[in-house]
Amino acid sequence: MSRTLQAPVTVAFDYTRSTGPVIGRFLTGLRDATIVGGRLADGRVAVPPPEYDPVSHQAVTEFVELPDTGTVTSWTWVSEPVAGQPFERPFAWALITVDGAGTPWLHAVDVASPDDIETGMKVRARWSEERTGSVNDLVFEPDTGDRAATPAPAAGDDVSRIVTPVSLDYHYAASPEESSFFRGLAEGRILGQRCPKCRKVYVPPRGACPTDGVPTAEEVELSQVGTVTTFCIVNVPFLGQKIKPPYVSAYVLLDGADIALQHLILDIPAEEVRMGMRVEAVWKPRDEWGTSIENISHFAPADEPDADFDSYKHHL
Repeated sequence: MSRTLQAPVTVAFDYTRSTGPVIGRFLTGLRDATIVGGRLADGRVAVPPPEYDPVSHQAVTEFVELPDTGTVTSWTWVSEPVAGQPFERPFAWALITVDGAGTPWLHAVDVASPDDIETGMKVRARWSEERTGSVNDLVFEPDTGDRAATPAPAAGDDVSRIVTPVSLDYHYAASPEESSFFRGLAEGRILGQRCPKCRKVYVPPRGACPTDGVPTAEEVELSQVGTVTTFCIVNVPFLGQKIKPPYVSAYVLLDGADIALQHLILDIPAEEVRMGMRVEAVWKPRDEWGTSIENISHFAPADEPDADFDSYKHHL
C-alpha cells in the first residue's frame, strides 16, 4: 500500500459577467453570423473591438461589419487538445486578420495536419448551426472559393451577459500525516498528532508543530464530541450547493484537540447554533465511506450543557 494517498481534483465554477456595449455588440454580431469590428482613432478596424482605443484612449463608438474571410498571419499546431478547446482532435490556433481589419484575431483553424496551414493562407468562417453569442459560434477553415450560404441572423435581444465555465484540474497528493488522517476516517476514527514539546494536538495532523517546528510523530485518536468555537450562517445560494440555506458552517474544537476542525452543523435551526454549543459527529452510512472528511455527514447537538467560554477562548 502506498504511504501517501493521491486523488484527482477538479475546481470549477461558472463565471458570469456583463459584456458592456462594445463586447456585447461584437458577440451579438457573432450570434447573427456577422463579424463586427470597431474603428480606432487612426482609422484601422480592430477585431474584436476594444472598449477604448489603445493609443488615444478614446471610447470606441463606431462599428464596422466585416466579411467572414481573412488571412493567417501566424499559427501554432495543437497536437494534444485539452478539455474546453474547440476540437477534440488536433487543430491549429492562428492569428487571423479578417479582411478589412487592421488587427489580428486569435481563433481556431480546422485543418487535418500542420502541412495544411501556412502563413498567408486565406481562411473563411464556418458558422455553427446554433449560435449563442460566443467566440465558439464559428471556427475558421481554408477558403476554397466555394462560398456557403450565410446563416440567417438568430432571433433575440442583444447579448449583454455571458457565462464562462472556469475549471482547474490537478492531482492532489496528501502528505504521509494527512494520509494517516484520511485512512483513519475510512475506519470511523478521527486522528491527530501531538507535539512532543508543547503537547498540543493538531487535527488534521500537520507533520510538524507550527509553534515549535518539531516533528509530530505521536498519533492521537480524538473524541467525536466537541465545542463550537465560531460559526457562520450561510444564507446565500450558489451553484453546486448541496444544502438549502440557511445552514451553519462552524469550527468545532474536538475534545482533546488544540485546533478546531471546520464542518457543518445540522439537525438544529441555524438561528439556535451558538458559541460554546456541544456537538457530536454524525457519520454517513458505512457503505458510503471513503478516505474523506465527508465520511462525517455533519455535527449535531450533543446532549450536554454548553461549554464555558474560558474553556475555548484561546482557540477562536
